[in-house]
Amino acid sequence: MKQAKVFVGIDVAKARLDVALHPSGETWTVPNSEAGIATLVAHLQQQPVAHIVLEATGGLELPLLGALGAAALPAVAVNPRQVRDFAKALGRLAKTDRLDAQVLALFAERVRPALRPLPDQATQALSALVARRRQLVEMLTAEKNRRGQAPPTIQADIATHIAWLEGRLERLDKELGQHLKQSPLWRAQDDLLQSVPGVGPVLSRTLLADLPEIGTLDRKQIAALVGVAPLNRDSGTLRGARTCGGGRAAVRAVLYMATVAATRCNPVIRAFYHRLCQAGKAKKVALTACMRKLLTILNAMLKHRTPWRAQVSQCA
Repeated sequence: MKQAKVFVGIDVAKARLDVALHPSGETWTVPNSEAGIATLVAHLQQQPVAHIVLEATGGLELPLLGALGAAALPAVAVNPRQVRDFAKALGRLAKTDRLDAQVLALFAERVRPALRPLPDQATQALSALVARRRQLVEMLTAEKNRRGQAPPTIQADIATHIAWLEGRLERLDKELGQHLKQSPLWRAQDDLLQSVPGVGPVLSRTLLADLPEIGTLDRKQIAALVGVAPLNRDSGTLRGARTCGGGRAAVRAVLYMATVAATRCNPVIRAFYHRLCQAGKAKKVALTACMRKLLTILNAMLKHRTPWRAQVSQCA
């Protein structure tokens, strides 16, 4: 007889991996180490696995996800909030690592989230550099805010730390530039993106590192992935205000700053922004719409390898 398909949920922690199979209900634990991951992969290769789901945990899941992908096992990391909402909908309010793994296995069977290719090592390295730059900027902003209210006895210490952070940020920007130059494809994409008025190196590198899907999806998919697609809030005769949410917050934050600049220096975005404001849209709503428009323009440019000037005539 043909074996029933197996759906796997894996709860990833720093020290261990809790594994659950559905529909058998089998559970076990392995260490979150190279040996433990190898043992888990070997075991799963002997099963008729249909889907493996684990939560995105800020990078802890990447070694396991890479090992599963290398073994040609169908694995995907999903948003933890989506899984938690799924558990609440089932009435499963208790939370332990073992229970989480069981919910993930059931989520794999019921939802079957789309499998995405894992970013290659070069993209992961670029993403790590971009994330580190974001952390340095946050620390630099915090120190500058502290300096204004700090007593004179520690202002010199804060000033020294600010100088060090600014120097490290400058060196990291050079590292990012060298990283992009090593790949002809990234160099070409970076040149295309930065040819757009309002798009600088920070947005370009963030998109290439944290949004590798750009240029491969359609306009609605890329907007939803970043979290700038309007979501309906309707019920019966009630028509609620459209809102945006979810998606990749880090990308959205950088896109917002670039869009603010684009409303001043980009002729297409500036005209679109003023047209929306004149139509009575709130400035925040108009700015969000401009974020979506700028993103879809960049997505189309990378998809069709279209220079900015041709894109202007197409979108004006």
